[in-house]
Amino acid sequence: MDATTKRQLEFEALKIRLAVIEGTYHAKCGHPGGALSIADMLSYLYFREMNIRPNDPKWEDRDRFVLSKGHAAPALYGVLAARGFISEDLIPTLRHTGSILQGHPDMKGIPGVDMSTGSLGQGISAAAGIALGAKLSGKDFRTYAILGDGELEEGQVWEAAMFAGHKKLDNLCVIVDNNNLQIDGCLEEVNSPLPIPEKFAAFNFHVIEIDAHDFDQIEKALNEARTVKGKPTAIIQKSVKGRGVSYMENQVSWHGKAPNAEEYEIAKKELLTALAAYKEG
Repeated sequence: MDATTKRQLEFEALKIRLAVIEGTYHAKCGHPGGALSIADMLSYLYFREMNIRPNDPKWEDRDRFVLSKGHAAPALYGVLAARGFISEDLIPTLRHTGSILQGHPDMKGIPGVDMSTGSLGQGISAAAGIALGAKLSGKDFRTYAILGDGELEEGQVWEAAMFAGHKKLDNLCVIVDNNNLQIDGCLEEVNSPLPIPEKFAAFNFHVIEIDAHDFDQIEKALNEARTVKGKPTAIIQKSVKGRGVSYMENQVSWHGKAPNAEEYEIAKKELLTALAAYKEG
C-alpha cells in the first residue's frame, strides 16, 4: 500500500474513533471499547474494499456488511457518516429519542445498514443467508461480517459457521475482532472460545490471522480472501480494545460505559491532535 493511501485510511479511522467518543459521550451510555477496536477495519472496508454507493444505499449489486457485534454501532455510524451515507450532525444524537441512530443498527431507519443486529450470535447467520442468497440469485456481490470474540461463546455462531462451510460460501468473509476482552473480563476467565483459528478451520473456513491496526496486513488479508474458492474466509484480527484513546486501551471497564465530561475532553483532545497532525502532514 502506498503511503498516501495509508495516511488517508488512518485519517478516516481517526474520524470514526472521534465519532465513537462524540456519540457515546452525548448519549451518556454505549460501548466505546469494542467500537474503537474495529475502526481501522471499517475504514478499509468502506473506503477501499466494498463496492457501495452512498447515494444509492439500496443498490441491488452492492457488497453487504453485517455488524454482528451490534453494540459497536457507534463505529458503524462513524464510518457511514465519513462515507456520506448519513450526516455527521447525527452523531451526537446517538441513542436519543427520535434519532435514527439507536444503540444497535436498524436497517429500516439508517441508510447503509444492511441488517439489524444486537442479539449476539445472530449476525453471522444473517450474513451467511445473504451470501447464500447471492449464490442462488447469480449475483457476485460479497458479504462481510464483523463478530466479537466474546460473541463466539454463542452456539448459533458455530451453527452458522457449519452452514457457511458446508455451502462453500466463498463470497462470505467473517472478521473476528479478537481484542480478548468482553463485558465480564478477559476471554480465558469468562468462557474461553480459544483457539479461534483452529475452530473456524474445522468448519471448512480459510483462516487468516492479522494485526487489526496494520493497514498493510488488512489489505493483504482482504485481497487474499477474494482469491479463495469453495470455502468462506475468517479473518482473525488481533486488536486493542479502546484503541486510539490512551486511558481506554486494554481496559475492560470501557466495554460498556460512556466517558464523563473530563474523560470526553481528554479523548477528544487526543484524537483531534492526531487528526491535525495528519492534515499538516
